[in-house]
Amino acid sequence: MESDFPDTGKIQNRFFKEKVFPFCGATRSEVVVGPEYGVDVAIVTLPNGLAMAMTSDPLSLIPTLGLRESAWLSVQLMANDMATTGFAPQYAQFTLNLPATLGVHEFEQYWKYIHEFCSRLGIAITGGHTGRFEGINSTIAGGGTMITIAPGEQIITSKGAQPGDLLIMTKECALIATSILALSFPETIKEAYGSSVQQQASALFYETSSVEAGLAAGEFHRHINAISAMHDVTEGGVLGAIFELAHASGCGIVVEEDAIPVGKVQKKIGDLFKIDPMYCVGAGSMIITAKADKAALLLEHLRSANIKATIIGKVTEPSEGLILHNSQGIRPLQHPGADPYWNAFFDSLNKGLK
Repeated sequence: MESDFPDTGKIQNRFFKEKVFPFCGATRSEVVVGPEYGVDVAIVTLPNGLAMAMTSDPLSLIPTLGLRESAWLSVQLMANDMATTGFAPQYAQFTLNLPATLGVHEFEQYWKYIHEFCSRLGIAITGGHTGRFEGINSTIAGGGTMITIAPGEQIITSKGAQPGDLLIMTKECALIATSILALSFPETIKEAYGSSVQQQASALFYETSSVEAGLAAGEFHRHINAISAMHDVTEGGVLGAIFELAHASGCGIVVEEDAIPVGKVQKKIGDLFKIDPMYCVGAGSMIITAKADKAALLLEHLRSANIKATIIGKVTEPSEGLILHNSQGIRPLQHPGADPYWNAFFDSLNKGLK
């Protein structure tokens, strides 16, 4: 249906299954995890027990944020996806489709920041394509792919959750949505809540890495076989990510909504822009499913690495469905469709908010 094609943001499950998935080129036996809804990485088997994981994402170039912050998002959002495997990204390819208005000085700054953030993560940039083009006025500046090679049997995906596992969330909701709105519309937030809230919200921006959580969880899993699935939180927020993980794993889930850590600042910004933080893009948070008898040890391990982690539900049989439970009762867990952050950002931009 035409209505399944979003005006902005990522396509959803039905559109993917009907319009994309049937047309994915040749079938090759070494592709053990291919394109699937709610799955962060593809996995291709290699000789000697190794496998190659790959993930792709858009690149950001957001004038209201700045070049350094845009470069951070361009690198970090892909790295977050790769960290769901329990391993760090090793190689990256970038395709830069830049606006014709971007000058050589701005490009040089942007690219040096890309280099800096990749270097910090140990990522070698192995190629890509760069050009400037008329008519590009988006906050998207092309796309990239990250690759890592690791022992195949140790790679985690979002497909492995099992009934009886506990559902764990790291950090808090809407870290990236909150911080981008605060950085893009500082005067609006200061007028509503004062400078302190605006500064606190802006400071969340560099909390948007879930690489540390993914690598810590992966390290734990390689010593204590405990983790069944990981999925990072992007469009659709924490609840959208849980919905995707459930579909990828083919399981049911009960989410204890009152246990989900939102954060006071995220709640304020959500109220101001009329968006629900639980359903807003939340890079920096990771969803992990772990064996119930190992979950306490995993929480202790994450907290010892200064990573906040909270049990927010459990995995159930697929026949039990996807359920949100809170003090008011229960209701079905549904995906929000288009992330409400997008409309909030562009509506505010079009209204001339500062």
